[in-house]
Amino acid sequence: MSASLDVRDLRKQFAIGRPAVDGVSFHVPAGEIVVLLGPSGCGKTTTLRCIAGLEHPTAGRVSIGGRVVSAPAEGVHVPPRSRNIGMVFQSYAVWPHMTVKQNVAYPLRHRRVPRAEIERKTAEVLELVGLAQYTDRSVVSLSGGQMQRVALARSLVYQPQLLLLDEPLSNLDAQLRLRLRDDLRRIIKQTGVTAVYVTHDQAEAVVLGDRIGVMRDGKLLQMSSADEIYNRPADLFVAKFTGASNLLAGRVLARNGEFGIVDAGGQRLTALMPATVEAGEGVKIAVRPENIRIGNDATTGADNRFTARVAALRYQGTQTVYELAALGGRLEALELGTRARHAIGSDVDVLLPPALCWAYPAREEAALD
Repeated sequence: MSASLDVRDLRKQFAIGRPAVDGVSFHVPAGEIVVLLGPSGCGKTTTLRCIAGLEHPTAGRVSIGGRVVSAPAEGVHVPPRSRNIGMVFQSYAVWPHMTVKQNVAYPLRHRRVPRAEIERKTAEVLELVGLAQYTDRSVVSLSGGQMQRVALARSLVYQPQLLLLDEPLSNLDAQLRLRLRDDLRRIIKQTGVTAVYVTHDQAEAVVLGDRIGVMRDGKLLQMSSADEIYNRPADLFVAKFTGASNLLAGRVLARNGEFGIVDAGGQRLTALMPATVEAGEGVKIAVRPENIRIGNDATTGADNRFTARVAALRYQGTQTVYELAALGGRLEALELGTRARHAIGSDVDVLLPPALCWAYPAREEAALD
């Protein structure tokens, strides 16, 4: 039976330096998959280990299914084995001297489940992860992807309340990673288990997560749906980390609700901006290359239309990346298609959709260094 997860003001301070986890709070309803996304050292794995009970938090509270399992201020620390969680690690962590079936059945034997029940549950979960035909095979004869499926099956066979996954695909080659990534969401959803998944890979996060939490320096910056993360980033770090590689310097001329008018290289642009940004303030406008429309695609829309010169291009087979001289700087624009439509040195019409231009205080860029 899956259960909700509640993390409140979680903090983990090691001996020296800044906290590894610094005031993280989020709630995961039963049956939801949440992905913690961020660069190395951002605190996502430490957060997961605190939820699992493998690390002792310095402060805060963790509850699983309404039961408090960690609250340092109250002296509560339920050991990992008593939290009814499953965990899948980066390394496969399978027992090499056992068969596939023995690996998967081990947690049930440890819990003294009747033999008939062990047989039934083991067969069901091996079928679920696509390993029914490998039941009696030695686990060391399997591929990396198959061994990770064994680890997943072993974590699901006793029906945990919560499944925790710590970059389980990072040791696999690219093709296996893609295949298992798509299967993972189906398997987790089919079991109905609540899951928290840690990764630095944005594509994994988008495919797997019902919601994505972006972390940096121990803090949770934004937790939203993939659509919200990609189309309404909370700050400049979230925008840049998820692919908004174009940054334009500008100054806010006026505000109009959520939008503002910004002078950028002598061109007036309309952009979304946080409520804290005021007229006269210096900003950085973040734009994704794939959101820039060029040529015939730039003919609609009244705002943010201008002409740019193609300074360079990189043909990539199924897409072309253009480097455009515009707005006092350079912009990268990505266009799908197997043919580059615009030559170097040509002038092209450009449209930056206002809702896909995000203006953040210029001081945020300095904080990223």
